[in-house]
Amino acid sequence: MDIWLNMTVSCLSFVSIYGSFPALSRSRRLSQTVDIDGDTTIHLRGPSATSKPPPVRFTAGPHDVGNGGRKSPSSPREFDVYVPDLVFFGDSFTNSPDRSEIFQAASIAKLLEKIGIHRYSVVGTSYGGSVAYRMAEMWPDRVEKVVIASSGVNLRRRDNSELLKRAKMEKIEDFMLPSTAAQLRTLIGLSVFRRTYMPDFFLKDFINKLYCENRKEKLELLKGLTLGQDDNATISPLTQEN
Repeated sequence: MDIWLNMTVSCLSFVSIYGSFPALSRSRRLSQTVDIDGDTTIHLRGPSATSKPPPVRFTAGPHDVGNGGRKSPSSPREFDVYVPDLVFFGDSFTNSPDRSEIFQAASIAKLLEKIGIHRYSVVGTSYGGSVAYRMAEMWPDRVEKVVIASSGVNLRRRDNSELLKRAKMEKIEDFMLPSTAAQLRTLIGLSVFRRTYMPDFFLKDFINKLYCENRKEKLELLKGLTLGQDDNATISPLTQEN
């Protein structure tokens, strides 16, 4: 019975089934992988031709890796939307040892320059919000508008300590990148307003599909964040319209 159940969960993955639905909307988008500097390749989806000011959206982060940088917003007709996978999410990869969000921002900026886009707006959620902030901070002449959602860009070091106390955990990586059903249940419990019970096999399916790919590198990304490393919020105000 255990063998049959394990095989069934593997073959009939609820996460895989859910993830297949956005593919229908992505099918009309151009998919390409671009070598930006000899060490780093970035995968993105976007329109086959650009005629309008493009916003760039990236959603992948250490604790929402299921997005993989691929989940596109409902695209307003006045925009061309490009959705790049951040490095080590989806199909983007680098040989560089740099794991900071600054490196991620530089990689996306190089990508856009490579494909001939020099002015754009950026939208980032969670870890992607940190990347969006760095892009707007470093290239104010390129970034017209910026939207940052559900992202700790003004995180302080003590905020993580307080979070770990609430979660009753010792290491932030166990909370942000859960490897067990119990850890994921804790993350969900502190992330949503209304809690719904989920059986262990369902949570393990999420872990297998969303948190295992490039796990070592994602842990390095989490530790490589330059934001939130002291007890004072040190971010600079952005000059862009938001």
